[in-house]
Amino acid sequence: MSDFLFRGDIDELDSVTAELIRHETARQQQKLIMIPSESTAPYAVRHALSSPFHNIYAEGYPSEHTRRMTQADILDYGRRLPEFRRYGDLRYYKGTEYANIIEALARRRAAEIFADNGMTADDLYVNVQPLSGAPANNAVYTALLNAGDTVMGMDLIMGGHLTHGSPANRSGKFYNIVSYGIDPQTEKLDYQQMMDLALEHRPRLIIGGYSSYPFAADWEEYRRIADAAGAYLLADVAHVAGLIAAGVYPNPVGIADVVTFTSHKTLNGPRAAVIITHRKDLAAKIDRGVFPGEQGGPHVNTIAALAVALRLAASQQFRQLQRQTVVNAKALADKLTSRGFHLPHGGTDTHLMVVDCKSVTGPDGTGLSGDMAARALDLAGIVANRQTIPGDKSALRPSGIRLGTPWVTQRGFKAAEIDVLGDIIADVLQACVPFSLMGRVRPLARAKVDFDVLQAAKIRARDLSAKAGIDTAAEADGYPHFYYLDDDEAQCYAISVRGAAAGDFLQVVLTSDVAALKDGESQPTHILEKDGAVMASGKVTRLSAADYRLDMAGKAARAVAWLRSLSDGFVLFDTQDIHAKVAGPVAVEMMGEGEAVSLAGTAGYAQKAYCIGMNGEHYLSQPTDDLPKFAADAAAVDMLRQTDLHSLHQELGAKLAPFAGYEMPLWYQSVSDEHLAVRRDAGIFDVAHMGVFDLRGPGAAHFLDMATTNDVKRLAVGGSHYTFLLDVDGIPLDDLMIYRLAEEHFLAVVNAANNDKNWRWLNAVMAGEVMIDNRDPARQMEGRGRFELRDLRARQWGDERRVDIALQGPASRDYL
Repeated sequence: MSDFLFRGDIDELDSVTAELIRHETARQQQKLIMIPSESTAPYAVRHALSSPFHNIYAEGYPSEHTRRMTQADILDYGRRLPEFRRYGDLRYYKGTEYANIIEALARRRAAEIFADNGMTADDLYVNVQPLSGAPANNAVYTALLNAGDTVMGMDLIMGGHLTHGSPANRSGKFYNIVSYGIDPQTEKLDYQQMMDLALEHRPRLIIGGYSSYPFAADWEEYRRIADAAGAYLLADVAHVAGLIAAGVYPNPVGIADVVTFTSHKTLNGPRAAVIITHRKDLAAKIDRGVFPGEQGGPHVNTIAALAVALRLAASQQFRQLQRQTVVNAKALADKLTSRGFHLPHGGTDTHLMVVDCKSVTGPDGTGLSGDMAARALDLAGIVANRQTIPGDKSALRPSGIRLGTPWVTQRGFKAAEIDVLGDIIADVLQACVPFSLMGRVRPLARAKVDFDVLQAAKIRARDLSAKAGIDTAAEADGYPHFYYLDDDEAQCYAISVRGAAAGDFLQVVLTSDVAALKDGESQPTHILEKDGAVMASGKVTRLSAADYRLDMAGKAARAVAWLRSLSDGFVLFDTQDIHAKVAGPVAVEMMGEGEAVSLAGTAGYAQKAYCIGMNGEHYLSQPTDDLPKFAADAAAVDMLRQTDLHSLHQELGAKLAPFAGYEMPLWYQSVSDEHLAVRRDAGIFDVAHMGVFDLRGPGAAHFLDMATTNDVKRLAVGGSHYTFLLDVDGIPLDDLMIYRLAEEHFLAVVNAANNDKNWRWLNAVMAGEVMIDNRDPARQMEGRGRFELRDLRARQWGDERRVDIALQGPASRDYL
């Protein structure tokens, strides 16, 4: 009989997804993952996760009497299966006899591992159905609270969790939240503040537990506060469940009314969660809070994987792992402190710590942000997450990073490896140079990092990772998207650079005039260090507008890493301008052995406004004469000019007054009165006196990008932005608006009084007649003749001239 079952492995049925899985497997093996909420689930756990238990629905719960069965009794199929056939169960679906057994087994294993404080496994009510930590907490809220009830939890910025009352989470939307925090002097939990808040606000629920506070909770003190306020106590121990199971963190079971935790952090299990209570009067409410209150059918395959993880958590190997995790965290905290970093809260006695990055400051006083720090570390092969620290104003702009040792400890790290790892982290962060950019709403924190420090960190992290254990059951590949290339002076590589920004990228990275290339053409060229010394030499070939080939010899491997780092956008490549950035991103790939090209003298060096290394002391300047400075003074004009609408203004009876060298209409007593009126209402203006320059052609975007202060190449078609023309001393010649009409077509609108001066400046720059850099007076702008510059006020352009009017003021849209 034929069927419709798909047979074959994933490589046959979906090779694309199979490849992605191999890449992710290799990423996890090659990088050092320091996120404290992540761990590697053993292969046995993942095997259960992909089992046929995935295929079934099982809304409801196993029979209640299985809670007090031993594991052996639960697994007595000879008795459990007849019970199922005779009495059924509490499920809404049949076919769940084995689902009952695996869920009962998972519940019992959790009860046996976490029973403490005078409680036995028989005293505990366990729910293993929550899909993750947030649904578990929400189920408890559903069971114990009404909307609008007061809940007290730790402030998110000081170390609490999103579900403990953040206004961005539904816990903060549905309940009246009172947040507690730390003592600003000791940076430890302030239990007296907690007591005072609890007595003042009388919360119905108090939550203990944290996502970034690194010290153990005093559960008895929490219990005392909850009792004084008449509140339930929820212990959310998602992060430290594995530590609790191993006996290296205080256990709240039997003290707190309800305990929740996830199984995918220190417990090394699947993405799931567990709820435990010792109170019989709450057990049924909690079960109903999970199903049907929070979710439908449970993921039985995840429950099976959880059962495996709990079996492993009962082992001596697991207890040793958790003890070493804490030892490693303390060692890492001590190392980072010795390197000059402030660790909020004073260190750690658990598996995690937070690091204040603000001590690394840039030349403008900007402190290193948590986001920039985490991104720089990730480029070096160390994975962390940005994190708020006490004193931060918003979770969107954190000043710290969070580091944890569960994953690297699983891979075998001990004191020696942690010491090296701490140095790598400190080296990368202290090599960062933070700075601020003006954003639309507030300054944006950015950072660059020294390339050589980053490369050294990559190689050291790679070597640490290579020594560490890996999950050999997982098939990986060479992870082609993260390269660790050592310098090789003798090698010659062919390098592919692809992407929409490839031409603009290479125009800045290479010494030749890449923008002059047409498809199929080549140029001799060089890649320079930031000090101007030659890194690699060869030729660049344009295959298409978005595809280039480089044949480079010298430090070719370093050049590949350099190109990738420039594309990533975080390396410092111009010590005179930290804000400088290169167009991108682009794909940089090695194609194998390249074609050797011999260059001598100034071959490969084009006359151009800028390339990386040009401002360095070792740059090979071309022997040309110095150019004169631009003379900005304009000739005096005796008569006021008139726009093409001048006669119309006279017919309409306008009062005419001088403005910006023109005779312009005036309907009020003065120009200032007119401006004030327009700010309150609206007015029509003759703006035909404004200068309008038209630039079109393949070099227009590059020319404007070099000649003005904003990033013209990123301007979308139909968009506009405000910018400046600067002289060689950085003094504004004029402010202007640039409009992108098409991919290679721009309008530059300048002030009427400065039109002639701006026109002379731009034409002189185009012709290479005036100095554009007083540090290198011979430097000229490239691209002359590749685009057309026109003054659209000139009568010679006929119908293309611009005679514009503007409707301006808050009521403008109403009038239209």
